[in-house]
Amino acid sequence: MAALPTIKQLRYLIALSETLSFTKAAEICFVGQSTLSAGLKELEDTLGVQLVERDKHSVSVTPIGRGVVERAQRLIVQADDLVDFVEGSAGSMVGVVKLGVIPTIAPFLLPTLLPKMREQFPKLKVVLREDLSANLIDKLNRHELDFALIALPYDTDGFLTKELFDDEFWVVGSKDDPALKNKEVQLNSKLTDRILLLEEGNCLRDHTIKACKRSSAANHYGIEATSLLTLVQMVESDLGIALLPEMAVKSGLLNQTKLIAKPLAAPAPKRRIALVARPSTARIEEFNALVKVIKSS
Repeated sequence: MAALPTIKQLRYLIALSETLSFTKAAEICFVGQSTLSAGLKELEDTLGVQLVERDKHSVSVTPIGRGVVERAQRLIVQADDLVDFVEGSAGSMVGVVKLGVIPTIAPFLLPTLLPKMREQFPKLKVVLREDLSANLIDKLNRHELDFALIALPYDTDGFLTKELFDDEFWVVGSKDDPALKNKEVQLNSKLTDRILLLEEGNCLRDHTIKACKRSSAANHYGIEATSLLTLVQMVESDLGIALLPEMAVKSGLLNQTKLIAKPLAAPAPKRRIALVARPSTARIEEFNALVKVIKSS
C-alpha cells in the first residue's frame, strides 16, 4: 500500500499556501521553520510532485499544489469532524467550547454570559475569540471555532443559525444637541448626515448605513472609528453623532462622558443577535445551552 500524507503535513501546506511565508506558516503551526520545511519535503516525496516553488525572495504554490491544498482543506474538515464526534461521545457539557464573538457584542454580553455558564456548567470551559464577522465565519468553516456570536443581517447560509434577541440602535450625542431634545429621536437626512461610522469590515458600519439609508458611506473629515469606544470619543470631540446598540448604551459605555443617548422613534432600526454553528456540529447540546443562557441574560 502506498504511503499516505499525514494530517500534520497537510496542515503545513495549507498554512504555507495562506501566508506564502515559511516563517509565518511555522508560527501558525507552532513549529520551527526547519520542521515545517522538512514536513513539506516529506509530503512532496510521498505524493511524488512539487507542491511549492521557493527561492531567496518568494514562495508560491504550484498549480498541482493548489489542487492538493483544496482537497487537503476538505480532509482536515472531515478529520476535525471525527475528533468533535469522539469528544462529544464522552458526554455533553464537558471539555472546551471555542466561541467567537464580534467586538460590538463581546464587552457588553460576555460579563453576564460567562459567569452564568461557569455556574450552570462547571465542567465546560468556554474559550473566546473576538474578531469581525467575516473572520469568525471563516474560522467556523475551518473548525477553528465551534460557535460564533454575531449580529444579523449577515450571510449565514449553510450554517445552523439561532436568532436570540433584537438590539435596537440609540442616538448618542451631546446633551446640548438640539436633535436629542425629545424623548425619542426621528431619523431624517439632516441627522443621518452627521452620523459617524466604524471602519470598513465592521458589520455595525453596514447596519448603520442601512439604518440611515445613506447614499454615501463616507464620514465627515474622512475619519472612521476602529471601535465603539473610539466612536464615543469622536462624538465627545464634537465630530458628529453616532448610532450605538442598545446593549452598549445600557452597559454603561457612556459613563464618565458628557454624552447622552436617546432611543429612535418607531420603527427603530435594529440588529438581531444570533448564535451560529456548523450544521454538522457535534456540540449541539452545548449550542442549545448557550442559546438558553444568552436568552436568559
